[in-house]
Amino acid sequence: MNAWSRRLIRPAAAILLAVACVVAGAQTAPVELSGTLKKVHESGSITIGHRESSIPFSYRSGKGEPIGYSIDLCNLLVDAISEAIGKPVAINWKSVTPETRLQAIASGDIDLECGSTTSNLERQKQVSFSPTIFVAGTKLLVKKGSRIKSFRDLGGKRVVVTAGTTNEKTMQDLAKRFKIDMVLSTTPDHAASFAELKAGKVDAFATDDVLLYGLIAEAKAQGEFMVVGDFLSYDPYGIAYRKGDPQLAQLINDTFRSLAEDREIERRYEKWFLKKLPSGVTLNLPMSAQLETIIQTLAARPETE
Repeated sequence: MNAWSRRLIRPAAAILLAVACVVAGAQTAPVELSGTLKKVHESGSITIGHRESSIPFSYRSGKGEPIGYSIDLCNLLVDAISEAIGKPVAINWKSVTPETRLQAIASGDIDLECGSTTSNLERQKQVSFSPTIFVAGTKLLVKKGSRIKSFRDLGGKRVVVTAGTTNEKTMQDLAKRFKIDMVLSTTPDHAASFAELKAGKVDAFATDDVLLYGLIAEAKAQGEFMVVGDFLSYDPYGIAYRKGDPQLAQLINDTFRSLAEDREIERRYEKWFLKKLPSGVTLNLPMSAQLETIIQTLAARPETE
């Protein structure tokens, strides 16, 4: 572990020291670990859910290894957990889809979900989320030359969305609200949805704008497709974990505060959104003003909130 990692996880270790002791006069007594931290301490491992094609957040490298912006942040969380419980932690990687990810967390099948998952009020009834790591929104992907310029042009058109995403509900709500007779279909994951558009089986693919740019870049198809229209939704991403786990929640929140203070979130963002991806392409997506403000607020937030 390098010096920077020690600097990052020192606050996380302090978190567990605070959690692990209670003061009774001059005496201190250990408090047992609970929830995920207890599970990880006993097993020596943590199970992380990852995505197959959420570029550049969570996807597979040419060697089949999970990589991406969200994966980097989760690896830093595992460093903090390892330091806090005082032992090495092995990572078990498990592929999840938009339809399976939340249930996998709630059931204990995975401990963290590191992908491109929107944190909203409905999902917060099922799982908990880290502080926001990205802000996206639904847009439309079409082939170059398409007459579709916005959602208002979708009457009679075939539109694909990835099942289990917030984009699916966004498009259903738009169709109902504006009485648009689009033909909506679903696929299991973003790569499959993109393939439908490439094959001409649908006229548009609706998902978060950043994922569309990632798919286009990875396919080196910038001259073949266009991202069009206004934002149709607001989607703040977070790392998901089980509800009712105060020890893990405190560790995650304080670790993210340390990452923000040290500007490590910004460095990881630059790595995945402004520099070349392993495939050799570059997204060239500067950080949004919304995310900048979120990170600045997080860094300034007092630990005793």
